[in-house]
Amino acid sequence: MNRRLGVVGIVIDDPRHVSEKVNAIISEHGHIVLGRMGIPRPEYQVGVVSLIIEGTTDEIGSLTGRLGNIPGVTVKSALTSKTLRKEDDHD
Repeated sequence: MNRRLGVVGIVIDDPRHVSEKVNAIISEHGHIVLGRMGIPRPEYQVGVVSLIIEGTTDEIGSLTGRLGNIPGVTVKSALTSKTLRKEDDHD
């Protein structure tokens, strides 16, 4: 399987109303999440989450698409331009 490495940035307006949905979707895709950092800013009613991910384009697209469909959630991703291949992978 061709996999890619990258980062997903998530900005959440008024997290009180959508954080449960966001966290549920991230948990469902936990197998592609290598790392996560969340910064709450309750004084501004916003939150920011960054994810380091490794997965297929379909898996990454599922994660970002579902998150982006939540009202008040903005998602941006940056992925490696080449696919990852472990040295022990054979054709």
